[in-house]
Amino acid sequence: MESLLGRMLVRSVPLALLCACAPGRQTPAGSPGTVTDQTLSELFSLSSVYQRLGRLAGTGPIPFVGNVAILAGRGDSTLLEVGLSFENRALSFQRDQGTFAARYRVDMSLSRTGASPIAVSKTEVVRVGSFQETQRNEESIFFQQEFLVAPGSYVLTLVVRDPGSSAASRVERTLEVPAFGAGSTSPPTMVYEVRSRTSVADSFHVVLNPRGTVSHGGRDSLYLYVEGYRFSGPTRVPVVVRDDRDSVVERTEIEFAGGKAVEGRIVRLGSDAPPLGELSIVVGEGPSAHKLKTLVSFARGWVVTNYENLLSLLRFFPTEQGLLNSLRGAKPADRARLWKQFWVATDPIPETAENEALDRYFTRLAIANERFRDEGGEGWRTERGEVFITLGEPDQAFETPPATDRRLVRWVYNEYRAVLDFEGTMGFSRLRLTPSSRSEFARARARASRDPRRR
Repeated sequence: MESLLGRMLVRSVPLALLCACAPGRQTPAGSPGTVTDQTLSELFSLSSVYQRLGRLAGTGPIPFVGNVAILAGRGDSTLLEVGLSFENRALSFQRDQGTFAARYRVDMSLSRTGASPIAVSKTEVVRVGSFQETQRNEESIFFQQEFLVAPGSYVLTLVVRDPGSSAASRVERTLEVPAFGAGSTSPPTMVYEVRSRTSVADSFHVVLNPRGTVSHGGRDSLYLYVEGYRFSGPTRVPVVVRDDRDSVVERTEIEFAGGKAVEGRIVRLGSDAPPLGELSIVVGEGPSAHKLKTLVSFARGWVVTNYENLLSLLRFFPTEQGLLNSLRGAKPADRARLWKQFWVATDPIPETAENEALDRYFTRLAIANERFRDEGGEGWRTERGEVFITLGEPDQAFETPPATDRRLVRWVYNEYRAVLDFEGTMGFSRLRLTPSSRSEFARARARASRDPRRR
């Protein structure tokens, strides 16, 4: 079976599948300068962020993020849809007939006291067309599995492994699986795309959103799917969104007509309305209320919520210096507006929800941070990190043999007609551009800055 590939966009579900919520009152957008503190070290340990948000976040050599949809099933059963996403760069790709291919295996089990466990194992194949695609660091691989179970308490165990090696990541979570009576609602499910059900016997056609994060400033949105069961008449269910200071940033209602076995509804949370940082969403009220957390960040694939950290990370972004200077000198009240202007000015494909230039930049930053750690500290801050983030992979790379006293690394960039030399002393990890190569790099960087969409 071939896995779902490519960047998963937050697409609008066809109007025939959407049921609008009642109009809500919404507060003005929050300032990017007033968010929970976030350390740069946390940005390179995204699993801890997703764990805090309540996701199924597996650490280890194949990190993944997962989520579970819980809906009413046939008869007295409950339907569970488990969704995982992870990054291309987490897998070991090999050349295969003009493409790059990788395999991964997912083992899932649901165990319950006094009953035999329910287990599923599947091996999937991922194919991409270029080496660059193997290095993508946004969620680019999706896996889903459906279970039909009796209500009760279960232990869900997930293991993602590389069949060709011993590399594996694991997570375990206790799930309380409810029964759904008349007048109840399902927990909200974060989705990219969904088809509303009209019967508990219907299949659940959905693409789950395992990460559940929203990028600030673009046209990104978070969609929540909620089902209502056997309401006797018209019913309104409140939805309240609060920021990390417990201030209400949005209120709306879900309207159910009543008189139907199942009614599916969509709640849309736009990226321009809420402030940056963690948001708590409550659907319903009282003991039956359902809660979940989401996060609004500067980039969906890179959960940056602190303005000062954002500016630090953008230090190598190849764009006109004036655009970055406008962000650095911005007053807190102007930051949201100026960030949106920066997003629009640097977005190479305005028709999509993403900013491909920023996605590419953060992908390189993550790769550089891992690849150049041999110099000590954060790899993206090294001189090799700076060059890699700015210009990308070199066309050719050479290094002196380890027996010599001096260490020399040479990178060749054909497009920029640049040969860049990094020098250091054996036994001392730091490598620096030679003076002449620093000048060559400045020239190449100027060309990249004039047209960041070229790469």
